[in-house]
Amino acid sequence: MPFISANEAAGRQRQLLQRADLMSINTRLESWPLLVMWAPLNLILLWSKLFLSVSLTFAAVFFFFTFFPFSQKRKELPAKKKMQPQERSEHAYSLGTGKAIAVLTSGGDAQGMNAAVRAVVRVGIYTGAKVYFVHEGYQGLVDGGDNIKEATWESVSMMLQLGGTVIGSARCQDFRTREGRLKAARNLVKRGITNLCVIGGDGSLTGADTFRAEWSGLLADLVKTGGITADEAKKSSFLNIVGMVGSIDNDFCGTDMTIGTDSALHRIMEIVDAITTTAQSHQRTFVLEVMGRHCGYLALVTSLACGADWVFIPESPPEDDWEDHLCRRLTETRGRGSRLNIIIVAEGAIDKHGKAITSEDIKSLVVKRLGYDTRVTILGHVQRGGTPSAFDRILGSRMGVEAVMALLEGTPDSPACVVSLSGNQAVRLPLMECVQVTKDVTTAMKEGRFDDAVKLRGRSFQNNWNVYKLLAHVRPPPTKSGYNLAVLNVGAPAAGMNAAVRSTVRIGIIHGHRMLAVHDGFEGLAEGKVEEIGWAGVGGWTGLGGSKLGTKRTLPKKYFEQISATINDFSIHGLIIIGGFEAFTGSLEMIDGRAKFEELCIPICVIPATVSNNVPGSDFSIGADTALNTITMTCDRIKQSAAGTKRRVFIIETMGGYCGYLATMAGLAAGADAAYIYEDPFTIRDLQINVEHLTEKMKTTVKRGLVLRNEKCNDNYTTDFIFNLYSEEGKGIFDCRKNVLGHMQQGGTPTPFDRNFGTKMGTKAVAWISGKIKECSRHGRIFANTADSACLLGMRRRSLVFQPLAELKEQTDFDHRLPKEQWWLKLRPILKILAKYKIDLDTSEKAHLEHIMRKRVSMESNI
Repeated sequence: MPFISANEAAGRQRQLLQRADLMSINTRLESWPLLVMWAPLNLILLWSKLFLSVSLTFAAVFFFFTFFPFSQKRKELPAKKKMQPQERSEHAYSLGTGKAIAVLTSGGDAQGMNAAVRAVVRVGIYTGAKVYFVHEGYQGLVDGGDNIKEATWESVSMMLQLGGTVIGSARCQDFRTREGRLKAARNLVKRGITNLCVIGGDGSLTGADTFRAEWSGLLADLVKTGGITADEAKKSSFLNIVGMVGSIDNDFCGTDMTIGTDSALHRIMEIVDAITTTAQSHQRTFVLEVMGRHCGYLALVTSLACGADWVFIPESPPEDDWEDHLCRRLTETRGRGSRLNIIIVAEGAIDKHGKAITSEDIKSLVVKRLGYDTRVTILGHVQRGGTPSAFDRILGSRMGVEAVMALLEGTPDSPACVVSLSGNQAVRLPLMECVQVTKDVTTAMKEGRFDDAVKLRGRSFQNNWNVYKLLAHVRPPPTKSGYNLAVLNVGAPAAGMNAAVRSTVRIGIIHGHRMLAVHDGFEGLAEGKVEEIGWAGVGGWTGLGGSKLGTKRTLPKKYFEQISATINDFSIHGLIIIGGFEAFTGSLEMIDGRAKFEELCIPICVIPATVSNNVPGSDFSIGADTALNTITMTCDRIKQSAAGTKRRVFIIETMGGYCGYLATMAGLAAGADAAYIYEDPFTIRDLQINVEHLTEKMKTTVKRGLVLRNEKCNDNYTTDFIFNLYSEEGKGIFDCRKNVLGHMQQGGTPTPFDRNFGTKMGTKAVAWISGKIKECSRHGRIFANTADSACLLGMRRRSLVFQPLAELKEQTDFDHRLPKEQWWLKLRPILKILAKYKIDLDTSEKAHLEHIMRKRVSMESNI
């Protein structure tokens, strides 16, 4: 083949390409009718592919955001616990299968008993057990028949807010006899009931233990007489007993609080506050008699909560010259400018010789010796009545849940136990050990061992008594300590702040300090709004809401120079700061400022006081209980409205910032269907489940719904959004209303708990800071720059503890103003179960059986 040049080859290639292009054009021109015919089909296929692609993209995005929601940033919060172990869930649902539980109330009624009954019924049904009401206490157990009826989920609706006991209570002489107990045993066996939950006092619980001890013998006698068959006896071979203490006197040893005590204190304080206004008008002395035949708890806490001049309790009678001491005390109070005197008397008050001290005796003494216009008010059974407080509803609900679990986990070898409250923990204690220690108190009083009687009542009672003696019986020293303490409020106002300030000032004066009041928080400290405050300056403050000193959210960092000047000008040696999250963060700034400003090197103590209960280092904050009760009472009224109109759901927004404490606890106390909070993230799917739940609920006899939402639970799922969603999805089934409670949650008269808590916190804070000032004193100057010289006083489980503020930084989510761990989150499953949601009840942290004798020894060694 001859060679060709590169140019010739390029020319031939161009010719070939031109020919190919001409052929292609000719071909397309010849086939244009075919192209025209297929064009529409090609377009249809193209649009189909495009539509399918877009649809798949949207589906992928929807799936991603539904199951991996990023509706708002979540920063450094503990991961939400998922209900992973299906085995545990199935176990919880089937724990009660084939079993039956009976619940009865016995002895004197107490507010909160209905909450306990409701929890026993609903949690029992949740576990698969049959639950029976026993009406009229042990009498109904003996009589049987219609007195023992199977309970349903709906039968305990609208019980939470009712006082007394819906299933009735009666004194029963028949049950004290063996013949009566034989009848009771037969009635239980015939219904297959082998688990008995008794709500009552020590007498009722002792009767239950006797019944259990005799059970085998009772069954044997019944088989002999033909009352039951041998097969029935075999199936009911043992009886489990669990007790819950319902008593307004708080006279049962082994529990910090009995069901009904807090509500009784609410009734008493309502009356004391009302009496105080008329007493001031006429400059009168009032003698108030409260219940407590063998226990002075109600009288003691009432005296602390109202700032009474004197209290008489059976556990610690006054000295033989008490008449002179009382009259001197009343005269001194009037001499300081007070226009009234309040004396609290427990109905069982005695002197050291066992002689009764009555209200009339005290009135006669005051009139005869001092000539004061004196009145006597005997409160009587009004203390048992009325709506239960939020605390008693939550306590009853928690105890009811724990009682069911204790019954169903019981074995023939398990001793009869009582479910008790220790700090914020539910514990199980041997029933008869608690009864024995309770009887030991009465024995000690009869034998004149009154110091032992106070100790046997427990640490809480003893602390209350010591604080009362400090405030009521210790006179300020004639010589001063030479130290100046300043007290200020920081953050939003909270009910109970004033009680804390009052005890801080008065205990400070008792320690010999000069007390200074700072108005308007850190800003007032910078501006020099400081004045000396005396004993009478805080008179009557315990029952006042808000902040008498004034409070602001301003932080101190930008005012360090002015604050240092004020501290120097007034020679302030210690600061007690009462407030919320701003008090905590502001105190941390003060610590940081010590490096540049020597004047800031003084001891600092922070007392948590905020309705949000979001201060790290403390399970409870002053003011949260008052806010919780305000929300609960409002929810009661709203539920009443919803029950009247039928088929209505209310959406209620609560305060708390990012903290869901108020929403969760109010949900438990008011019987809410759901409570949305930041700490427990939720999605649109969760909202859908809640709507479906309410739709099913409307088919029952309970045709109303209540949903709580914490104000900052979600940036996108706002109160308006949830309201609109529920309104749209519930069309034709239910209608919706919404309520934003707002600042009413910060107002109102403080509850007995907040008054008492504030009083004890102020007392403890002054004692600590007095010791710390002496420790940091060098040659007449105070220099405190160690970590433990700036502490927060908080309640942790069972104790009031001081924790360095610097250490609490690691436990805090500052972006969301929250502690990283919060104890009350463990109660959320109870809320959902009581609202009939099919979720797992996490029983991984069981309330283990503790022995009260060992517990008493450890308590006394701690004291």
